Amino acid sequence: MDGAAAHQSNPADDDDRAMQDYLRDGERRAMALGNRGPARFTPDGALHPDIAEAYWRTGFYVFEGVLRPEELDDLKADVADIQSRLPVARGADVDASGRPALGRDCAAPTLFWSKPLADPFGGTDLAAGRHPVKMREHQAAAGAPEEVVYLILGSLRFSDACLRVYGHPTLLSIAAAVHGPDFTPFNEALFIKEPGLGASVAWHRDGVTHWNAPDWDEGSHGFNFMGQVFGCTAANGVWVVPGSHKLRRVDIKAMAAAAGSDRFPDAVPIICQPGDVAMTNRQAVHGSFANTSKDWRVTVNMGFHRRRSVLNVEAGGLHNARAVYDAARIQRRARLLGYAIDARRQRFPDETPFVYEPHRQAGLAYRWSKVARADIRDYNLEDLSI
Repeated sequence: MDGAAAHQSNPADDDDRAMQDYLRDGERRAMALGNRGPARFTPDGALHPDIAEAYWRTGFYVFEGVLRPEELDDLKADVADIQSRLPVARGADVDASGRPALGRDCAAPTLFWSKPLADPFGGTDLAAGRHPVKMREHQAAAGAPEEVVYLILGSLRFSDACLRVYGHPTLLSIAAAVHGPDFTPFNEALFIKEPGLGASVAWHRDGVTHWNAPDWDEGSHGFNFMGQVFGCTAANGVWVVPGSHKLRRVDIKAMAAAAGSDRFPDAVPIICQPGDVAMTNRQAVHGSFANTSKDWRVTVNMGFHRRRSVLNVEAGGLHNARAVYDAARIQRRARLLGYAIDARRQRFPDETPFVYEPHRQAGLAYRWSKVARADIRDYNLEDLSI
């Protein structure tokens, strides 16, 4: 072997080094954006102007230290229980212990499966074709399962801890400050990115309804809270293209072609410690890479809308059947907020519970109980998807 051949670089090693450089550079740029810190409000309940400016400038904000340590312990216990109850395989009726599997009796969409380190949506027509570019897929280690569950919808049904996060007074105060006191729910989910197994989520924008509306603006499709149980890193977290939420038209295929890969040069990762909660505009271009790292990411996802974006609007159809969202439909879906607020009051009586203005005005009171638990079966069939 001659010297030139002996010193030829391995393309796979070169690509891995390039990826590590990309991750480090993205983290550096993310931490310089000035869009992170504790939640702060003005005396009249508005978001502190510095937070509002940073959120609307970049399209996301990291609220630090929102979830209590005991709350994180509750979430970890519930996630472990959920994972133990998953079907042994796609379509199976039992879990690994032979018990009835989680989700087997659900009429609503619940469990989403993927091959390890794969991209189940990218480059397909799924989800209205919103994921037009395939992310890089990796080979999982020997002995990896054939498929893993990476996304669970209707998560409030399966986890009281998630339900209590949904009723968090700080988070709901942020929702009211951004979307008004009559804000509405969207949907809730658990994203599970296991080390060495977690699937990617291809670059996309959320929302399908309002892009051509004459009153479209940078907040038309709402936002998602993403509570981090174990934290998230550049390697396993969501990446966002700052400012892209302000654009009515985006060509993700062209962005990938210009980048020459799935590594968009303007994107930055959302970096969180355990207990941080990121607020991300749903119109921002965002996605995540397969989790080849050694770190877990479990994200408690909760979406909210402005009422005027939902009321008398035809459903987007991604999370439910098409329907027109009238006031009764919105009120029924918002009962989950009432249950969540009371469930949190029972667990954390030292906190001052959030008051949801539409419930107060209507004289509605909700109590979390066995009857309420039965009432939320398949509740996500009523998600307010736009």
